[in-house]
Amino acid sequence: MQPSGWIQFAIFFIALALITKPMGLYLLRVLDVNGKTWLDPVLSPLEWLTYRVMGVDRSLEHNWKQYTLAMLLFSLVGCLFTYAILRLQNILPLNPQGLAGVSPDCSFNTATSFTTNTNWQSYVGETTMSYFSQMVGLAFHNFVSAATGIAIAAALVRGIARHTANTIGNFWVDLVRVTYYLLIPICVVFAVFLVSQGMIQNFKPYTKATLMEPMKIQAEKKNDQGETIKGADGKPVMEEQTVTEQNIVQGPMASQVAIKMLGTNGGGYANANAAHPFENPTPLSNFFQMLSIFSIGTGLTYYLGRMVKNQKHGWTVWAVMVALFIAGVLLAWNSEAVGNPIHQHLGVAAVDGNMEGKEVRFGIFNSALFATVTTDASCGAVNSMHDSFTPLGGFVPLFNIQLGEIIIGGVGAGLYGMLVFVVLAVFIAGLMVGRTPEYLGKKIESYDVKMSMLALLILAIDILGFSAWAIGSKWASSP
Repeated sequence: MQPSGWIQFAIFFIALALITKPMGLYLLRVLDVNGKTWLDPVLSPLEWLTYRVMGVDRSLEHNWKQYTLAMLLFSLVGCLFTYAILRLQNILPLNPQGLAGVSPDCSFNTATSFTTNTNWQSYVGETTMSYFSQMVGLAFHNFVSAATGIAIAAALVRGIARHTANTIGNFWVDLVRVTYYLLIPICVVFAVFLVSQGMIQNFKPYTKATLMEPMKIQAEKKNDQGETIKGADGKPVMEEQTVTEQNIVQGPMASQVAIKMLGTNGGGYANANAAHPFENPTPLSNFFQMLSIFSIGTGLTYYLGRMVKNQKHGWTVWAVMVALFIAGVLLAWNSEAVGNPIHQHLGVAAVDGNMEGKEVRFGIFNSALFATVTTDASCGAVNSMHDSFTPLGGFVPLFNIQLGEIIIGGVGAGLYGMLVFVVLAVFIAGLMVGRTPEYLGKKIESYDVKMSMLALLILAIDILGFSAWAIGSKWASSP
């Protein structure tokens, strides 16, 4: 744990603290239907036009059922939209590599993953997705899934803050305003900055580079139709091939990475994600990518304090999140800096710590910090391979995921996930001291506790239940 790492950590923490209040104040304006921002002269006409095209009355608020239904319907239509783009990408424009349409299972997996802001990838971006699919199919969800998360968090906070109203805002208004006034403006500036650091942003075909030293690889043998030839055992037949060229990825990367990080999406343009030199060219780009992952989530805690008229509460939630974040960083960093004691006993990597799976240009501290930040915030971006961490170092990302990624958390999801724990904590504490549990002046009753427990248990039931089903089915035993 070198002094340079401590200095960088201090700078990151100070920057995070400094942006919390300004971001929270700006969110107050954006999430208020009558809020004014300095972008109004430019974006207000576009906002009004959008409402008119959609047939939305911005003065009409939804109750929780209407809000939920609007969110679900929008997500369903968006999922089908992206599925269609991926399946048809071979006949759509901006496909200079002539990539085929994505397979049905991969298209469905990707569409549902990006719709829910999960952004789990079962494909290699460079060889699977066209520029059109990246820009329209996937980046669309990077924006709207993030906006949806923020909108839901705002709706929950309104429900807590209001004492008599039966409505919690208008989903369509929240979606439009967050996208227009928050996500797009920041991403434009962020993308320009990333380009200044050396990130690509173009529509050129991939560049072919001739290798200085040709290399031999084992690859699946294919027939004239491009299908993999299989042997009598059902396994692909392998053949030795000589590689003399390398395809270097091109395309509109900076615009994708900006919203990927700001919206805590994480789906990599390239398969190596933020470890790729184009996706993360410099230490400065690495720093701002990490900071952008946390920026909206940290601001939402200040937004909570202002909305409930109890700023101390907002800062308390922020402090709890940050304390867990600091603990995670220190544990992961120390574990990776110490390295594997067995290797040290053998005289291997006794000085450098565990550099397996890490970029030399980022080193151990920035890899540990990035791993902690990205899993704190439910962001799938990585600049190192977490499965190459030491047992304790790898425990931190895994623990963050198992917490529900509520430490600062995904945009919106982190706040409303943490508030579920707050409700349960207040309820348990109230029972322990023998008084009626109250949260911000509202009684916590059995219905509130049941809903909070459902929110926590549904994930465990889904994960364990479907895992058990998969293991016990014929899929698990089939070759």
